[in-house]
Amino acid sequence: MKHGQDPRQHGLVNDFAVRSFRDIGDADYIAARMACRAALVTQFLWASQQVFEKYLKCILLLRRIPAKDVRHDLGKGLSKINGSGKLTLDLTNGTRKFIERLDEFGQYRYFEISNFAFGEDLMTLDRAVWELRRYCTLATAPQQEKLRDGFTAPRVRIEGGYLEKVIDDVKNPAREPLLWQNGFFGKRARRTVRLKLWFQAHNSPLYLNPQILDEVLKYVYLPKDVEAMYRAHPKP
Repeated sequence: MKHGQDPRQHGLVNDFAVRSFRDIGDADYIAARMACRAALVTQFLWASQQVFEKYLKCILLLRRIPAKDVRHDLGKGLSKINGSGKLTLDLTNGTRKFIERLDEFGQYRYFEISNFAFGEDLMTLDRAVWELRRYCTLATAPQQEKLRDGFTAPRVRIEGGYLEKVIDDVKNPAREPLLWQNGFFGKRARRTVRLKLWFQAHNSPLYLNPQILDEVLKYVYLPKDVEAMYRAHPKP
């Protein structure tokens, strides 16, 4: 907190960061797990993108790093945090690549572009959430935990966290979807998880028929980058 700042306002802003970004991101995480378990590719990618967008915005706001231009750009959010001089995120290469894939595919919830996913992405999502979420607090203890090859993930608890409340409440209907084959969250460490192995890839209608672009644009909004991509795509 800066000198002279109203401590009550400071606390209220932190509460906004936690409840509007971290807690909602936690719920998006559970929704993403459910979508992946059901092999709903577009829904899984969209919900996963929302998880990391909200976690990044929580971290940025808790550290008072200006980020009004981040919007849905996960890469920009990561760059602002690591370039702030206030915090450096310790993320594995696998998690960084997963976030890059979500940046590329996850923001398109209307199937504007083609997409793909694997059943194993569930474990990749769990690991990435474990790695990034520990920074969604001003407490230092969660950030000091590390993943080690050959060892189960340490149980990291954030005081007052939504996931922690779900885990502790055996009657919470979100508990089973959160804990199902989850090697990173839960009261006990799991040495093995059993996932359904599947792969799905889907071609977007606009990818298959880019010649309909102008007609579609008469009636619906498409992001400018999507429009530009299909205008560059050769028509049949």
